[in-house]
Amino acid sequence: MPNQTSRELNFAPPEKKLPLPGEVFRVKEHVAFIIPTKRDSHGRHVPWVWYAPTLPNLPGPEENWMFERFLEAGIAIAGIDVGESYDEMTRNRGFARKPVLLGRSRGGLMTLCWAAENAGKVGGFAGIYPVCNIASYPGLKNASGAYHLTEEEFAAHLKEHNPVDRLERLAKARVPLFAIHGDVDQVVPLEQNSGLLKARYDALGGKMQLSVIKDQGHNMWSGFFQCQELVDFILKNARP
Repeated sequence: MPNQTSRELNFAPPEKKLPLPGEVFRVKEHVAFIIPTKRDSHGRHVPWVWYAPTLPNLPGPEENWMFERFLEAGIAIAGIDVGESYDEMTRNRGFARKPVLLGRSRGGLMTLCWAAENAGKVGGFAGIYPVCNIASYPGLKNASGAYHLTEEEFAAHLKEHNPVDRLERLAKARVPLFAIHGDVDQVVPLEQNSGLLKARYDALGGKMQLSVIKDQGHNMWSGFFQCQELVDFILKNARP
């Protein structure tokens, strides 16, 4: 017999405030959203950006500048608080089969892990100070519980889960990467994350653009969210 709490969650209207007009719905028990482009409200092969992390307050108004430019170019934005949204967007709603993944901070970890396992379904990855290295953030001790492993066990299996150790498929599939990152980021350090990602991806023959911002950390500086290079990258790679 279904759990009563789960049943109530599935039928309760989802609550989420979006920074731009869109649809909020559920994929199983998870809250998801779509901010549609006006060019094609039916979603038939419409290019889209897969945004993460989708938390109660994210995406926020800081993303409006770039989101508006995506929409103007006919590119929709979608996300889910956790779990699988690819099938919902492509199979059930008919959107393009190769979205560009857009990861902000720990959203980079979420999207890069998915990309590493699904390289053939990715048009590109763009990150705003993205977490690329679990050993750097949140660290082995903090992350191990999510994998139901001890810290020692997780360390032994880190390369199986860590994005910077799982780039071969992405490089082979020629998936382009982009990141913008501050050079004094103390939360998600540049050298251990975007810098290491680029060094390893270049070594594998992959292509990655890295925009390093001088004297900026892990903050809400508007330049992170109003980056024309990032917008141009997504417009180029978000194709049906």
